[in-house]
Amino acid sequence: MLQLSVDFTACPSGPFAAPSVWCARASEFKNDETHRIDTNDVVAARNGDHGAFERIVSRHQSVITTQMLRFTRDRLVVESLVQDVFVEAFTSLRTYRGEAPILHWLRRIAVRVGYRFWKHSDRERARIARTSAPMDEAATELTDGAEEAADRLHGHLDRLSPRDRLVLTLVYWDDLSVVEIANLTGWSRTSVKVQMFRARRRLKKIIEKAEADHERE
Repeated sequence: MLQLSVDFTACPSGPFAAPSVWCARASEFKNDETHRIDTNDVVAARNGDHGAFERIVSRHQSVITTQMLRFTRDRLVVESLVQDVFVEAFTSLRTYRGEAPILHWLRRIAVRVGYRFWKHSDRERARIARTSAPMDEAATELTDGAEEAADRLHGHLDRLSPRDRLVLTLVYWDDLSVVEIANLTGWSRTSVKVQMFRARRRLKKIIEKAEADHERE
């Protein structure tokens, strides 16, 4: 089992921090020398050199950590998700064909891991809702400030399906294009466009309802 020590300071991680996207992209599109080193380490790791895979983790862990912060604000959960990404990468390393930088491959795995986490979380919430009394909504008082705004946005997104949440996160927080989202998710470009349109419409309705409910209080 891989043991990772996640560094949350390697890239900016605020929910509205565009520099975190620049940091991720600057790391993703490194020079040819880094790609050559990655490729050599992939070959070595496939041949049983665990130190080679650890070097891959060390080079790309900060970008994956930034990406997993999109899926949850709980740092302990982020650590677990980052580990899941690299465990899955290690166990499927022989499927990496080297046609794109390994970080792109890792980010595709990260999207799958995060998406699965959201789907599992939604099932757990539904199970708890069936067996527990409704939560006191008065406890979720709206307040001002960046953190509170981020919390509200996370709350609104949590009411969307995992698929809607994923496409909006990739569009607004990671600032990705339709082509980039299609490459990361494996969806067609048409599917991405349709999903974006529907997710935006659903999120707009959720926000409008929340604002109307707040005004009536």
